[in-house]
Amino acid sequence: MKALHFGAGNIGRGFIGSLLKTSGFELVFTDVNEAVINELNERGEYTVELAAPGQKQEVVGPVSAINSSQNPAALTEAVATANLITTAVGPAVLKIIASSIAEGLKQKKSDHIINIVACENMIGGSAHLKEAVFSHLTADEQAAISQTVGFPNAAVDRIVPIQHHEDILKVSVEPFFEWVIDETGFIGDVPQIDGATFVQDLTPYIERKLFTVNTGHALAAYVGYQQGVKTIKEAVDTPDIRQVVEGALHETGSYLIDAYGFRKEEHDAYIQKIIKRFENAFISDEVTRVARSPLRKLGADDRLIGPAKKIKQPVYLIKGITAALAYDFAEDEEAVRLQTLRKEKGIEGVLQEVCGLKPEDDLYQAILKETER
Repeated sequence: MKALHFGAGNIGRGFIGSLLKTSGFELVFTDVNEAVINELNERGEYTVELAAPGQKQEVVGPVSAINSSQNPAALTEAVATANLITTAVGPAVLKIIASSIAEGLKQKKSDHIINIVACENMIGGSAHLKEAVFSHLTADEQAAISQTVGFPNAAVDRIVPIQHHEDILKVSVEPFFEWVIDETGFIGDVPQIDGATFVQDLTPYIERKLFTVNTGHALAAYVGYQQGVKTIKEAVDTPDIRQVVEGALHETGSYLIDAYGFRKEEHDAYIQKIIKRFENAFISDEVTRVARSPLRKLGADDRLIGPAKKIKQPVYLIKGITAALAYDFAEDEEAVRLQTLRKEKGIEGVLQEVCGLKPEDDLYQAILKETER
């Protein structure tokens, strides 16, 4: 079985690529980073280190790589002959790689089955990629390819910290990971991937991750920034910040338990596992990195406003939202735009234009009250 992975960065090598190779796939990376591609081809392997006591290391290989900008013909061939294609390029880049995938799909044998899984920090990543790929195909090509190419959606979760190694290929990752894939989206047999979880309904797992990991991470960052701490670990080690984070995650947990039938004891344990991840001393994540892009994170359906709308009278989520609304880090373009909008139109304007709330919404009024307080 041949796997082609778009994105030879830290997440691609340290998470998705590592699992695929462990599962026995012939693994090919593709990227535009010439130095990384050349090194992968020269050495044919790389090292993954766990960011945990003992710092256990694993050598991943043999692997090969294609420079997508310099060798498009090789990339087309790799797409056409792959059994599984995965991505870890960032949501905004999916539309950029779509044309290369479309070209490869047009060149594949008519009966050759390929499944394409976008492993991005977004909801419906594979469906989004499919739409972008199909924009490069005619109606007849779309109809033919739909019979043999699947786009199963997935939810991924693993912290890969900012890092600097003398070895350009070495990557450190946290021990915890979760890769959940919607098995109903596959064409043909579901592949065997060690460490991946295959489910019939992905929605509960997407929302559990978004409203626990992403919500907790963001709250620790925004409240931590307001209190002057530098890292996420410092934030969750500060009692009053930790109280906001834990309180908010129990609020989102009440919704998740009611909506999807997660057992309370298991979900409470999941919350504590997530907080322990934030406490990991081997992952030094700056609050300003985690807090970046506040306009997106304050969106109507994102990690803060999204769960808060689903909960009756949230308390801790509102404290976190208020901190996010005050985020003014001068080196963050979205933070600057947020504060400019707040000065021009007030908090009311931000709540309506950024958060998608209306004055008659209970959440709108509760945030205004907390802001005034």
